[in-house]
Amino acid sequence: MSDLVAIGYRDVATANMARDKIIELQRKGIIAVRDAAVVEAGPGGKVRLHQATSNAGAGAAGGALWGGLIGLLFLAPFLGMAVGAAAGGVAGKFTDTGVDDKFMKDIGKTLEPGSAALFLLVDQVTVDKVVAEMAPYDLGGRLLQSSLSMEAEQRLREAMSAANLARV
Repeated sequence: MSDLVAIGYRDVATANMARDKIIELQRKGIIAVRDAAVVEAGPGGKVRLHQATSNAGAGAAGGALWGGLIGLLFLAPFLGMAVGAAAGGVAGKFTDTGVDDKFMKDIGKTLEPGSAALFLLVDQVTVDKVVAEMAPYDLGGRLLQSSLSMEAEQRLREAMSAANLARV
């Protein structure tokens, strides 16, 4: 089962930097993330989502493949690819995987304008190693939301506090 963690940052650049570092740690095998998205709180309560992956692109690619194969049956593979890519792209655009967009927008509305939050859907993590790897970066994040157990959430808060104090 995946755990949800939302960490607030002072600006979107810092949240993006944290997401990039988490993706790097995923390549090292320290964390396994199913979804990573940055929510930006803009002026006037406007909230923007910055998704890590595009479902529309994946849907278009899959649709083009299947459309091309079906198009071969009707001797029009290029037409089939075009129709399949368009249909797959539209279907992908309206498919929501990972962290729920409405939930992220609701949390984003509670943020100060100009700040941002990083939402992670985590399958596996070694908390102390991730916090240690993130500590050298002056990210100054604070835990906003999690689905972790009370004990695990407390360990994460303590590790984040220790990392923040070590930077000072």
